[in-house]
Parts: sequence; structure tokens; C-alpha cells
Amino acid sequence: MGAESKIKKLDPVILALTQNRLDHISHQMGWVMVRTARSPIFSQAHDFSCFIAGPTGEVVSQADGIPIHTGSGGFGVRAILRDFGEELAEGDVYLLNDPWEAGGNHLPDWVIARPIFVDGQMVGLTCNRAHQSDIGGGAAGAYNPAATDAWSEGVRLPVLKLVEAGKTRQDLWKLLMLNTRTPHLQDGDLRAMLGSTRIGMERVAALVEELGVETAMDYFTGVLEHADRSVRSEIAKLPDGIYEAEDRSDNDCFEIRDVTVRVRLTIKGDHMTVDFSGTDDQILGFKNSSLGNTYSAIFTALASFLDPNLPHNEGAFRCVDVIAPIGTIVNANEGAPTTMCTVFFAHEIIHAVWKALAQADPERGCAGWAKNVFGISVGKEKSGRPFVFYHGAAAAGSGAVEGRDGFNQIGHVCTLGGLTMPNVEVYEQLYPVIFRRQEFRIDAAGSGKYRGGSGCDYEVDILTPATHSFRGEGLNYETGYGINGGGNGAPGRMHLRHGDGQTEEAPKFGLRRTDAVRFVTQSPGGGGYGPPLERDPESVLRDWRDGIISEGVMRDIYGVVASFDGKSVNREKTEDLRAQLLRAET
Repeated sequence: MGAESKIKKLDPVILALTQNRLDHISHQMGWVMVRTARSPIFSQAHDFSCFIAGPTGEVVSQADGIPIHTGSGGFGVRAILRDFGEELAEGDVYLLNDPWEAGGNHLPDWVIARPIFVDGQMVGLTCNRAHQSDIGGGAAGAYNPAATDAWSEGVRLPVLKLVEAGKTRQDLWKLLMLNTRTPHLQDGDLRAMLGSTRIGMERVAALVEELGVETAMDYFTGVLEHADRSVRSEIAKLPDGIYEAEDRSDNDCFEIRDVTVRVRLTIKGDHMTVDFSGTDDQILGFKNSSLGNTYSAIFTALASFLDPNLPHNEGAFRCVDVIAPIGTIVNANEGAPTTMCTVFFAHEIIHAVWKALAQADPERGCAGWAKNVFGISVGKEKSGRPFVFYHGAAAAGSGAVEGRDGFNQIGHVCTLGGLTMPNVEVYEQLYPVIFRRQEFRIDAAGSGKYRGGSGCDYEVDILTPATHSFRGEGLNYETGYGINGGGNGAPGRMHLRHGDGQTEEAPKFGLRRTDAVRFVTQSPGGGGYGPPLERDPESVLRDWRDGIISEGVMRDIYGVVASFDGKSVNREKTEDLRAQLLRAET
């Protein structure tokens, strides 16, 4: 009662300013990372996320980076507090990645965490979780599609003290550099991570000094309590009930078979339980989800379904209980391969939770986001230095919602647009590649009153012998499912075109060693929302002119006829054609 009354006495204006100030600092940390990191995966694709935790390990602020990174940010921070506790000292910095020992989500995402001290008191930690270009293991690029255990995927890091009293531990630094194929990149990337957390530490310390330590800690608690109350208010608007749903993958990385995530979502008042009992057992391949990753996927689903203006800190999760049986694909046993889990099964978890939530509030339902098809090419430059080239990491289309089309080529759902399509010219300067094609994929978007996002036609020449690691889903069926009368997005395709003109279908998950080759993908499209014959004809015409749909789809699916010059809609013929198509449907 005393703590609750104290929170209520906080000045709401200062509370809002504190949250905004913390969020701005989180973004500042990200700007430092983009401007100082060596790897294009950070400077171009932005595959990292910065966040701030309070003294108890709860995340009080996170930048709008990669949602699948930050939903479980507190897991790693609390592992640091568990292992070091009273030993935390000013000038120390910690490093971790292990999903079981250190609260990580998957091995390629390393966390740098820096404690913040003001007047001798530890008031929080600034953190940066970033996907490393290579971490050793059985395949370059941090993804090994042949992995059947965690040790095949790369180095496992418990909570380690990387910097002690302001001095980097050179023995540990050397160990890290010896366990990557790209030390020339990773050295600079780790320094960028350290720099971003140092800037954050200085800014948070200044905020705490302005407010005073005791007052600042009250407001840190206050922003968490405010998020809790806000989310409870949103959940209370949903009808009480039990809502069940599922989503599936069509393979276990080695065999074609359905692997299913099942969720039972219970809403009672202002509380929610997300229960994955009945979900399939963990698999042999590298898509098993760690518990931290599953929490992040649930957070991503809830944050995108509920009011987008809600605070995105760990207080928002207090009213949600999660049941994730150990040994299943949503909570794999220690040592299981998990590298791909931040994409698949994160995708399936998010979709399953969305489907359940849509039963409670159909108007907020989101059509299916397409799954990605992409890969990594690894080889050596003419100088002999190794390169790791990530293909099309943000190319699939998103699902549509009431009132808005899906986003084109936005990437997989676990990033919600936070992972950006890299600059073609920059990549051609950095790697032995030439981009031949990167454009809208015609007729990939699911049709609807609001259409799904378009996929991408992508062709890149790899100019030197290389080993290619493939990761593809949504090739055998439409993963961008339509809702409320909307159509499904098209499935994807992925293959290699050799110098002799022969085309080889790429494996969904696997490795290939080739000479110079062209990497060709057609990424899937997102699902549509609502009947396509209700779509605004002018929007249909614009999609045709932009190359998102063909003339045949414009005519046969949307019932729209263009004028002779193609610049406007022929209203009379469009009305006649739509009436004809409606009669045919009935």
C-alpha cells in the first residue's frame, strides 16, 4: 500500500518527461552504434537494439530497434545481477550471449551491459544487444543450418566481465577475436557497442543527478508502474474468455513435416495468460526457441496488437503470465540449436498469439506477414580477407490491417520494420558482388480491400567462389494469409543460377559451395484484409502503375479497368466489371 501511494504522488509531467528522456537516450545509443560500427549489418541493416535497465534489472526504456531483441532484455541483466550482485563496480562492463546460462535469446546476439553509478550507488545499466557477423561454429555468418546442437552454432558466453575498472581484459578480448572468422569487423563492432553504452551511461547519470538519486529511482519505478497500469487498462477492454490458435512451420530443417506452435490465451479482467501447452516438442534443427526469445515474440505480438502508444518497457509485461513447457519448440532444453529462432519460430509464435487476440477483437486483426527467404554467402576477397555477405534480410511483405495496406519489402515480423534494406551501392563497394535486380515482385501481395505488402525480386551476382547458407520458409505454401475476405500472398522461391546457365533450386535450409554464381530469390507477399472488390479503384490503379500488380490481377481480382492511356480509372467499365464479378461469386 505504501509503495502504491508513493507512486501515485509522482508528478505526472515529470514522469512523462523521465520516460521520454530515457527513450531519447536509448535512441542516442543507437545513433552512436550506426555511426561507429564496422559491419554493414549494423551501419546499414541496423540489426541491434539499445535499452536501459533499472537497478533491479527491469528494462525501463528501449529504442524502437528490433523488438525480438528487447522483449527479453531484462533476462540478461538479471543474470548479471545474479552472478555479480554486490561485485558490480564503476568502470566494469559485462558481455553475454548464452540463452540458458546468461538470459540470451540466441548465440549471435551479444549483449554489452554497463552499470551506471551515481554517488556510489548503482542506479541502472545501459545495454546494447547486437547480432554479430560471425561467432565461430560450423558455418560462417553465425548461422549453421546443419547444426544439431548449440556447440555447432558458435561460442557460448556466460556473463563475463569484459572491462574491469575501465580497462579492457585483453585475454578475453583475444579469445573473442580468435573465435570469429571476421575479427577485422568484430573488433570495431565491439568497440562501437562499448561506446554506445558509455554514451548512454553518461546521459542516464546526468538525468539521475538532476533529479537526485532517490527521486530518480522513484520515477524509474514509476515508469514501470505506469506501463503496467496502461497495459492492464487495454487488456480489460477485451472480452474475458479463452482463445486458442496455432501456427506452423512445414519443416524441422532436415525433413518436410509440420511443426506446430499452439497457444491458449486466457483473458480475465486486466490479466492475460499465454499458455503454449500442446506445442510440439523441440526439433533437431536450429529453429528451437529459447525462453527469452519466446518472451520477446509474445511482447512483439502484444505491443503491435494493443495501443501502439503504450509504453514499451518491462512494466508492460507484469500482467502477462507465460506457460512455456520445457522441451518444446518454445522453450528448448539446454544445448539445443537455436540460432534461427529469432526469425522462426518467433514468426510462428507471433502469428499464433495474433490469431488468438483477433478472436477477442476481430477489428484489430492483422493479416499474415510473409516469411522470409534469404541466405548468407561467405568467401574470400581478392586480398584473401574473408567476407560474410547477408542477402536480402528485409524483403518480405507485411500483412494488411483495417484501414492500411501491408508494407512492401519490410522483412520478417519479428523486426516490425526495424531491420532495414541495406544500400546497394555501399554493399557493392564492400563486397565482391553486383546487384542485378531488387524491385517489387509483381502479383506477390495478397489481394484485399487493403492489400498485403509486396515481396521482392532479388538477384545478386557473387563474383568469387563462396559457400552459401540458406534459410527459407514460405516456399511450399502461403504464409501471408488473408483475413476477413482478403487473399493470401504468394509463396516464395529461391535458387542459384550458375555461369553455364543451369539453375539449381536452393535448399530451404542447407549449405552449398559454388564458383561465382547468381543468387536469385522471390520473397513472399503479405496477406490482404477484406474483399478485394471493395478496394478503392484509384489505389488499384496506382498499384498497377507501380508494378505491384499486373493488369490481369487489376482486372480479374479487383475488377478495375484503366483508361486507354492508363492514367485514370474507367469508372463505367469498372462498375460493370465489379457487378459481373460479384454475381459470379454468389
